[in-house]
Amino acid sequence: MDRQNLTLMTDLYELTMMQGYFKNKDQNETVIFDAFYRNNPMDSGYAICAGLAQVIDYIKNLKFQEEDIAYLRSLKIFEEDFLEYLRTFRFSGDIYAIPEGSVMFPREPMIKVIAPIMEAQLIETAILNMINHQSLIATKTSRVCFAARGDGIMEFGLRRAQGPDAGIYGARAAMIGGCIGTSNVLAGQLFDVPVKGTHAHSWIMSFPDEYTAFKAYSQMYPSACILLVDTYDTLKSGVPNAIRVFQEMRAAGVPLTNYGIRLDSGDLAYLSKKARKMLDDAGFPDAVISASNDLDEYLIDSLKVQGCKITSWGVGTHLITSKDWPSFGGVYKLAAIQDPETGNFIPKIKLSENTEKVTNPGNKTIYRIYEAETGKIKADLICLVDETFDENEPLLLFDPLEPWKKTKLEGGTYRMREMMVPVFKNGECVYESPKVMDIREYCSAELDTLWDETRRLFNPHQVYVDLSKKLYDMKINLLDQMSQV
Repeated sequence: MDRQNLTLMTDLYELTMMQGYFKNKDQNETVIFDAFYRNNPMDSGYAICAGLAQVIDYIKNLKFQEEDIAYLRSLKIFEEDFLEYLRTFRFSGDIYAIPEGSVMFPREPMIKVIAPIMEAQLIETAILNMINHQSLIATKTSRVCFAARGDGIMEFGLRRAQGPDAGIYGARAAMIGGCIGTSNVLAGQLFDVPVKGTHAHSWIMSFPDEYTAFKAYSQMYPSACILLVDTYDTLKSGVPNAIRVFQEMRAAGVPLTNYGIRLDSGDLAYLSKKARKMLDDAGFPDAVISASNDLDEYLIDSLKVQGCKITSWGVGTHLITSKDWPSFGGVYKLAAIQDPETGNFIPKIKLSENTEKVTNPGNKTIYRIYEAETGKIKADLICLVDETFDENEPLLLFDPLEPWKKTKLEGGTYRMREMMVPVFKNGECVYESPKVMDIREYCSAELDTLWDETRRLFNPHQVYVDLSKKLYDMKINLLDQMSQV
């Protein structure tokens, strides 16, 4: 699977448009495309960027093999001169991106492609596929982790994921979003992340009785002895048998370092409270109580409000599929075309009757504005790449949809950081993707820059994404021009 050729992982119309450009336009006409999304998933106050490493691998290996060309020829819609061009196709452009693990917001470019139009057009589908999926799962995970209030979250949704790739790269994204481990062994191998797990009900059922099953498990895994206690009767059988095994381990001098029980059914709040008392009364106050069973951020939050005694969570289906919000919604839109004579970029805009679908034109970048005193995010500013700012000078921000709403930041009270980094220059990769666990650490720091009001699960405060005055004026001018056509 890791050697799979993804060159034809594209929509047919990308290739038919490529042939149209090949026949009707300058093949080297340089354009700018922005990949962005319009609304935060899950009605969240933010999203987490993930999937860039896979985009990089895809671009590096983008090459039409002979079997690819033969297949395209068999479709009988592509001409031989175009197919001949594809034999030597390589990506030669520039790519800028928000680093993985970054907090991001609607309408700002996640990825910016500056390349000959045929190249920029071809890579649209794959970029969106990779960024949309992993950003969705990373965002979902960060919300689940927030609801758990510091408890460990383990991802174990592989068997419910929509296929192997969704399971593997979903696990990767879940680690970026904050999970402490995954049950997915292949993901552990590929991305060097912790793998974790206990045992299934079938383990218990395969033995003559529950106690014998627990005893055998404890002997094999004394330093990772989490026992599933709900196969028969949680409080009358499961917990008492687990306590008996723990008592025997202690009597035998076995260190009780990582031990406890797992609940997988029933009223988790009620059962965890009862089990906690039973464990404490038996002298095991540090025994872990973990839980699974169709969990998501809303159920975990509710259980926490109810005072449950669970401190470790295994989250599967709802996380790996983002069950309540199955699509991220990223799009890829033309923003500018380069004038071959001057080298300047001519801004392009897409109009729509839906205000949110009107695009932001031009060659852009993003500055994040932090409150100097707290380090928290005040706003994001989308501007043109040639604009500069002085943190010692006042900065006037305004809502691009309601421009009369203004905020003035005094010099010295804010800090600015450019969010987009170069990834490819002239077709060569100039960016080294960090290890997944390093991205996870970076993501945790990024989430700490959000105000609590933005992270809450219900009706979060939305971070302002503003346009610079120069970009705003460009957009309005283009809109005025279009209205006169």
